[in-house]
Amino acid sequence: MKKASVIVPIYGVEKYIAATVRSLLEQTYQNFEIILIDDASPDRSIEICQQFSDPRIKIIHQQNRGLAGARNTGIRHAEGDYIAFLDGDDLWLPEKLAKHIEHLENSPEVGISFSRSALIDSAGNSLNTYLMPKLTNITVEDLFRSNPIGNGSAAVLRRQVLEEIRFQDSLYGTVEDFYFDDRFQRSEDIECWLRIAIQTSWKIEGIPEALTLYRVNAEGLSANLLKQLESWEQVLEKVRSYAPEIVGEWGDLGIAYRLRYLARTAVRLKDGAMAVNLMHRAIATSKQILLEEPRRTLRIWFAAYLLYLLPQSLYSKIETLAAKAAGSIQKDRIQKEQIQQATSP
Repeated sequence: MKKASVIVPIYGVEKYIAATVRSLLEQTYQNFEIILIDDASPDRSIEICQQFSDPRIKIIHQQNRGLAGARNTGIRHAEGDYIAFLDGDDLWLPEKLAKHIEHLENSPEVGISFSRSALIDSAGNSLNTYLMPKLTNITVEDLFRSNPIGNGSAAVLRRQVLEEIRFQDSLYGTVEDFYFDDRFQRSEDIECWLRIAIQTSWKIEGIPEALTLYRVNAEGLSANLLKQLESWEQVLEKVRSYAPEIVGEWGDLGIAYRLRYLARTAVRLKDGAMAVNLMHRAIATSKQILLEEPRRTLRIWFAAYLLYLLPQSLYSKIETLAAKAAGSIQKDRIQKEQIQQATSP
């Protein structure tokens, strides 16, 4: 049974970290280590972690380096054949690690296995909606359109994949190995996935189940929409440095899809004016999003205008009904795809 290393960056998550660690200790796959990276957390997060006595838990302290820096530190200390990441405010279902390792063992060409995610609120209650990305035949072009992996808690990777994109730098005074790029405070995930897709032959593939519980928290980075856009533009500049032809072909479309994603986030955060502005910018940047995904693009545009124009009480009622209907459709689709996967040869 191969060993897995689960890396948990910790910074300011004292309200959530106990539940996060418990979700790891409840995994059905048992041969793994938990590497908790204290990124100079200013609260009681590490004190809470120290209350767990499981020998599989390792706590590593460092000066604050951000999310990418915490993950890199974890990778350097990891002993596993498989590397997984779980953010300190998210949760895993008990069978998550087992199902990803089974997927990777049965699919030798797949380097990154990810799951769908179910959304929860800050209190851990289900929002009855899911992240529903493309699961197979994922291309570089798909990564410019969206991040199919969805969040930092969904992926399990082969260690070999990370070694193939490893680079060295002296960002902190000494030469170290890097996998994620510490210079990115946001969008570090998609930057890494793009390097893997462009520079290696490994496939990125998902499984239908929603095995990650992704916490939608307005206090987190998702609330700062314009900085997220700036970080995506920085990703494009980095990709341009080693694959200029790809950015030349897909750069504007990538920005348009990112603007649409941020508009959807603004809708979730109840900022109607920002959502409308971002949707106008998305379509002005590349009208191709209307041709490629007309229903989804118009749906977000419509939601943005409803939020902007309607009284909050009326919008909330419409939103609740729409979310309930969408969640039911998504759940049925997940169940059907699970059955198809289980019965396929």
